[in-house]
Amino acid sequence: MLSSQQIIIRLLLSVILSGCIGMEREKTKRPAGIRTHMLVCVGATLVMLTSSHLFKKYPNIQIDRLGAQVISGIGFLGAGTIIRQGNDVQGLTTAAGLWAVACIGLSIGSGFYLGGIAATIIVLATLVVFKKVEEYMMKRNRFLNISIVTINRPGQIGSISESIEEM
Repeated sequence: MLSSQQIIIRLLLSVILSGCIGMEREKTKRPAGIRTHMLVCVGATLVMLTSSHLFKKYPNIQIDRLGAQVISGIGFLGAGTIIRQGNDVQGLTTAAGLWAVACIGLSIGSGFYLGGIAATIIVLATLVVFKKVEEYMMKRNRFLNISIVTINRPGQIGSISESIEEM
């Protein structure tokens, strides 16, 4: 049986770790910020703590079932952050971050501190460092060469301009 102190430490650690990731998302004005990340992680941590508690009380249950439901269920929350506008898709990184935070919560809830802390550092590094790499690449690829072959008729240039604007 886990002590009250261990339970509180695990829940607080999940708040701290997910808060670090959530602050980065909040700072970059993403749909899911610090509170969303904290709530997802604390919920996932609590699921693992509950799962562990139930296993000690009823040894015949499958301890992994609740955690598996978090992993698949978080997809619904993540899907709500994904927005498609034409060919542009926004919110995928936020959805992936929520999924990762849920997994961090599961690891902390199960007592796998090293995995949760290491994953938090890796997720933060991915969000911060690769954002800069992404921006650098976008600056380098600002121009796009397009070749258009068309029939010469009145209004054709306007149609082409409209098509390009939509893209």
